[in-house]
Amino acid sequence: MKLVTAAQMAALERAAAATGVSERTMMEEAGLAAAQEAWMAVGAAEGRTILVLCGAGNNGGDGLVAATHLAGWGADVRVYLLRARAETDPVWLAAREAGVSADSADDDDGLARLDALLSEASLVVDALLGTGGGRRAIEGRLAHLLSRLRAARDGPAPPHLIALDLPSGVDADSGAADPASVAADLTVSFGHSKVGLSQLPGLELAGRVLPVGIGIPAAASADLPYEQLDFRSVQEALPARSAGSHKGSFGAAVVAAGSRRYPGAARLAAEAAARSGTGLVAFAAPEALQPLLVSGLPDAVHEPLAPAAASPDGELDGRAARTLLRALGSGSLRRASALLVGPGIGTGRGARGFVRELLAGLDQAAGELRALVVDADALSALARLPGWADRLSLPRVLTPHPGEMARIARCSVADVQSNRLQRALDTARETGSTVVLKGACTVVAAPDGRARISDQANPMLATAGTGDVLAGLVAGLLAQGMEPFDAASAAVYIHADCGRRVAESHGTAAGLAQDLLRALPDVMSLLEGRSRGHTSGLGIAPGPLAAPEGRASAPPGGGSLW
Repeated sequence: MKLVTAAQMAALERAAAATGVSERTMMEEAGLAAAQEAWMAVGAAEGRTILVLCGAGNNGGDGLVAATHLAGWGADVRVYLLRARAETDPVWLAAREAGVSADSADDDDGLARLDALLSEASLVVDALLGTGGGRRAIEGRLAHLLSRLRAARDGPAPPHLIALDLPSGVDADSGAADPASVAADLTVSFGHSKVGLSQLPGLELAGRVLPVGIGIPAAASADLPYEQLDFRSVQEALPARSAGSHKGSFGAAVVAAGSRRYPGAARLAAEAAARSGTGLVAFAAPEALQPLLVSGLPDAVHEPLAPAAASPDGELDGRAARTLLRALGSGSLRRASALLVGPGIGTGRGARGFVRELLAGLDQAAGELRALVVDADALSALARLPGWADRLSLPRVLTPHPGEMARIARCSVADVQSNRLQRALDTARETGSTVVLKGACTVVAAPDGRARISDQANPMLATAGTGDVLAGLVAGLLAQGMEPFDAASAAVYIHADCGRRVAESHGTAAGLAQDLLRALPDVMSLLEGRSRGHTSGLGIAPGPLAAPEGRASAPPGGGSLW
């Protein structure tokens, strides 16, 4: 599903107008789609009261068109105008000719009538602001109107609420929302869903999001750079697995991770890489961890590295990096196709030296290495290496959480969170990397300006180790030959679906990172087109396939690798 910013949507409307699709035609299409959804929402609206709250702009015009159609279908429609419309306004004239009853906040008793209208309504349509309303503070009569709407929604018999394009007060680009914004049950988004509806708090305020066509030619939308992650696109991007394959067919991932304090990070990442489908996983971890890792994951091979002699936490250092580079270039790891560095390596001087020397030597000693994943502690080390991106040509994926992104971008966490999409895009372009900005509604950004956004916000994933699982998934998919942007996108989708299943089984508080690994086989099985009907003891049925892009309802009626 394509996603657009407010500016991109305006450009699409101009492109449509250039082909002969008028603004009035687009408004008529939008209003008809909204009317159809309103009719369906109240289950045959005839005789049931629908209240349409209309602003002064085009969003209010969409609402008036919807009210006109609903009145024609026999609904009891009331319109409440934030500002009186011009008598020559054609959509206002059409609504009046259809017999739509209207009140206005401009009338002497308009505000007094509002509570009575809200109490009578089975359904309310929010057509107040749309894409133009998220960048200024809500105040005055609009603030009063929304406060009364919130009170009605919090009451004993709340009306159903449909928002047109966006809930009023939600920013179309960032998802930020004015405190006055009221959560909808359904948002009918015109043309394409807006980026802000895939970011918190906009995601929660929108309810179910239904994009509907308004007459924009398909060719105008063909090159839109942003989209929402979905099952179908991930399934199509995964590498094929033929019956004649052997382990060399699916590449090999090296996981450079772990320290005495964080041995589990290496294990979580490596098992995720293995279960993603890569043919072989190798640990490049401190030698003291080998007994712990062998017992948990006997499937992997090992390249034990000597830790820094002076490190109390057993961190790897520059000497260990040189050992790893030799193994990747001409030694036992020369056929590795992807390298993950960072989970649990620590943040001391030794670990920083390990990352610095490893990145400095990768291009010269990369062997068959095709891609790099930089995660966790390695990102913190990378942030202290000015110009690192200019000295490394190997394709790479960075997987920062907001704090790590703030260090890389040299800004505050608040700056990162205020516009996650733009921050991820800027960092991807500046570093020539695919960037996975983790958190609720994870953003995947490519250096060429493309982005994909997950619509999942799951507190189950806010626990230690889940990022290690995600990084391992990215590395495992890269090892199988996927391009960085596709591998990162697929990993984010798979990781989020595992988290959803764990939350449904264990709740959002009790789930652990290792539970994601138990859910992973069933997620992968479903993506392969198989459904086994169980989920590795989690007791969760496989999730449904993603629905196709929404539209308005119909009107009433084998060989060794090493």
